[in-house]
Amino acid sequence: MTTDARQARTATRLLRVAGRTYADEAGITLTDTPSALYRLLVLSVLLSARIKADIAVAAARELFAAGCRTPRGMLDASWQDRVDALGRGHYVRYDESTATTLGKGAQSIDDEYRSDLRRMARRADGDVSTLRTLLRDVPGIGAVGADIFCREVQAVWPWVRPYLDGKARKGAERVGLPGDAEALAARVSDEDLARFSAGLVRVSLDAGLAEEVAD
Repeated sequence: MTTDARQARTATRLLRVAGRTYADEAGITLTDTPSALYRLLVLSVLLSARIKADIAVAAARELFAAGCRTPRGMLDASWQDRVDALGRGHYVRYDESTATTLGKGAQSIDDEYRSDLRRMARRADGDVSTLRTLLRDVPGIGAVGADIFCREVQAVWPWVRPYLDGKARKGAERVGLPGDAEALAARVSDEDLARFSAGLVRVSLDAGLAEEVAD
């Protein structure tokens, strides 16, 4: 089997075995709408902490169930409401500080973009580097959180594609796929890049899953 054929098979298997976005896992039907984009931002804040991804996802679900689905919903919830929701998701190590950060972030998005992250996209004007800078101006979003948001939002913001950051490329090398972002992106359709990127991150974090994909 040629290298190209082997890598094509690996990419297909990765999408099948591990190609679920974290947004989908958190119950977010990702669309280019204010609420969905804001929920992705909240998820990115939670995932960027030094905590297991499944706990971050569970905490996001609890926050959304508690009404924190928009910046206004987050601000209308009390600090204690946020702490309690994070606790129900077992996000207990960072619950109090994160409850505060989420409140500050919601206020920032409300003030700067009138609660609509599509205005952030327009301000970035097609430049992904600018988008990352704007994201990092939001309390709770650092370099890691910006990467998470960009990896997932490329599903609905085509101009962000292909977004395959260092963590995704590390996963690629783990399963025998090219480490170069351009060559890696060529292995799947543009529409599958968000799922592909998420799958690569998953195998970078899970040796057993990487073995299953690489076999």
